[in-house]
Amino acid sequence: MNRLEGKVAVVTGASKGIGAGIAKALAKDGAAVVVNYASSREGADAVVDTIKASGGKAIAVQGNVSVAAEAQALIEAAVSEFGRLDILVNNSGVWEAGPVELFTEDQYRHVFDVNVLGVLLTTQAAIKHLQEGGSVINISSSITTLRSPGTSLYTASKAAVNAISDVLVKELAPRKIRVNVVSPGFVATEGTKAAGIAGSEMEAGIVSQTPLGRAGEPDDIARVVAFLASDDASFVTGENILASGGLR
Repeated sequence: MNRLEGKVAVVTGASKGIGAGIAKALAKDGAAVVVNYASSREGADAVVDTIKASGGKAIAVQGNVSVAAEAQALIEAAVSEFGRLDILVNNSGVWEAGPVELFTEDQYRHVFDVNVLGVLLTTQAAIKHLQEGGSVINISSSITTLRSPGTSLYTASKAAVNAISDVLVKELAPRKIRVNVVSPGFVATEGTKAAGIAGSEMEAGIVSQTPLGRAGEPDDIARVVAFLASDDASFVTGENILASGGLR
C-alpha cells in the first residue's frame, strides 16, 4: 500500500518507541520521513536504516523541539531534503510522575517545554510549508481520561495538547490542513521499560483494566496515525482517537 506516495512527513521524537513505529509506518505507506531526535543519534539512525532497507526514504535530524530555532531548523531540513512538507506528527514527549506536593519548578518546565511548547513551536514552523490538504497529528494520552493520582504534571500537559489541537482545527481549516489527536493507552516501549513500568505490578494493574486485556505496541498507534495522515481520512479533522484497548 502506497497511500502516502509522494508525501513528506516529519515525526518528532522518533528515535524509539511510538515515534519510531510511526516513522516506519508512514514510510511503509510511501512517505519520505524526517526522523527527529533530541539526543539518541544511534536510535534515529537505526530507524532510518530500517526504512531505507525496505526501499523507503528517510533522514535523521537532531533538534530540541522546545527551542524555536531548532524546531525551525528541523522543518527547514525536511523541505530542503525532500522539497515539501505534508505531514507533521508531534510525538515528542517526556514523563514525570509523583504526588503534587513533591513536584518541582524544574520538572514543570521540563514537561511543559517539551510536551506543550514543543507542539506549538514545531507547528508554528511547519504551517508556512504544509501543503493544502496537509495533516497535523498530535500525540496525546488516554491518561487525560483517567485522572490517575500522581500524574498531575503529565496529565495537564497532555490536556493542553488536546486544547491546542481543538483551536488549530479551526485555525488551519481555511488552508485545508487537518488536525487530529491520537491518545495512546499504555504502550510497551523502551521508555516504559526504563521507567520500571513494563513488567511491573503497575503494568499488570493497567492491563487488568484494559478491556482488550493487553498492553499496546508501537504499531498499534502507528497504524492509526498512518490512516489519519492519508487521504483515506480526508474528511476527518478535530478528532481525538483513543488507541487504548478500551482503557478510559
